[in-house]
Amino acid sequence: MTLNLFTGWTLRISLAAAFLSAVADRFGLWGPPGAPNVAWGDWASFVAYTGTLNAFLPASLYAPLGWIATIAEIVLAVWLLVGVKLRWAALGSAALLLVFALSMTVTLGIKAPLNYSVFTGVAAALSLVCLAARPGNLQAR
Repeated sequence: MTLNLFTGWTLRISLAAAFLSAVADRFGLWGPPGAPNVAWGDWASFVAYTGTLNAFLPASLYAPLGWIATIAEIVLAVWLLVGVKLRWAALGSAALLLVFALSMTVTLGIKAPLNYSVFTGVAAALSLVCLAARPGNLQAR
């Protein structure tokens, strides 16, 4: 296995796992609100957090934004794992994570996205874009 192939797989799996873990958390699969290592624990807590990050928007948009983010994370995770539209999946992941990081920075301060390594996720997704851009980089030889 080449280093590019191994690196591509580790980036794909780690990004997909991060997205799917966040989705699982907002549906309570990691435990209820307030449990150790649980960020939200249910949909209502996630929508409230979405509102925190988007306080400049009307409250009526918080739930739809939550659904948009959730669907995007699921689709991107599946594309990353399956290898479908890999370059687009990586670009979409970078864009989604960058929007999230910037929203966190504006509303919560720079420490929040640093605590959750969101900028690292952006860099990982952009690295995958670069690997996926060159034919043969992500295929066994």
